[in-house]
Amino acid sequence: MKLLLDTHLLLWAAGTPKRLSAAARKLISAPENELIFSAASLWEIVIKSGLGRDDFQVDARLMRRALLDNSYRELPMGSEHVVAIDSLPPIHKDPFDRILVAQAMVEGITLLTADLVLAKYPGSVRLV
Repeated sequence: MKLLLDTHLLLWAAGTPKRLSAAARKLISAPENELIFSAASLWEIVIKSGLGRDDFQVDARLMRRALLDNSYRELPMGSEHVVAIDSLPPIHKDPFDRILVAQAMVEGITLLTADLVLAKYPGSVRLV
């Protein structure tokens, strides 16, 4: 299964894996699953780190390299993803989360999240 991890799951998997639920750890460690991160997540990390958010204090360059070194596949953000946002119901206001939902929808992949609001989107958004 192709799994796109939302930004917080990426941060937790990379820095504080104990914060991941047992279900998330099982999915992430299953060798048959393809792990994917979005360029939008790195963009979010850079923006929120620059704003001084404590939960985003990580070097995005180092994180990207570590994800690639650990067999994650990078998903670029394209115009098809951006225009798909207009078909999403207004459940979540965070633009970074909305692009992740749109990317999962367009690419036909499952978005993993620990965010209860984000998990309300229809389709392949899975709460872990």
